[in-house]
Amino acid sequence: MTTSDRPDAAAGDRPADSPSTPGVETAPAARDGATGLEQTIARLLTIGTYAAVALFAIGSGLLLAAGGSPLDGGPRLDIGRVGADLGELRFDGFLWLGLLIVIATPAARVGVSFIGYLRAGERSMALVAALILGIISLSVALAIGTEG
Repeated sequence: MTTSDRPDAAAGDRPADSPSTPGVETAPAARDGATGLEQTIARLLTIGTYAAVALFAIGSGLLLAAGGSPLDGGPRLDIGRVGADLGELRFDGFLWLGLLIVIATPAARVGVSFIGYLRAGERSMALVAALILGIISLSVALAIGTEG
């Protein structure tokens, strides 16, 4: 009998997509589907994506309405001006905020994971998340420090 002639698993009343294996204990989260942490992360990523897309759409529309072109060079990022630009309905405020959200969303995901791992008592995963956050922080600090 070749491997292609054999069934994938022994006959039984267990669904084929069941994550459990007879005799092997699985974590409650694996049995119950998505955990609260996974749902929180999914919500964060979804909201971040939708917010960035909406800001890019508004900023692009304002840019085109002002007679500008996406191929023209834009203004430099000035974090202090983003709020004022949004209040004045300037396209660059919307575009910069959208870009900042795109950049910050993955880091926020790691931060949420860090907190979730700490609450779940998963020290090794919390350490990995903390190291990733440290690398992200160091990268941002170096980028700001070398900006000329």
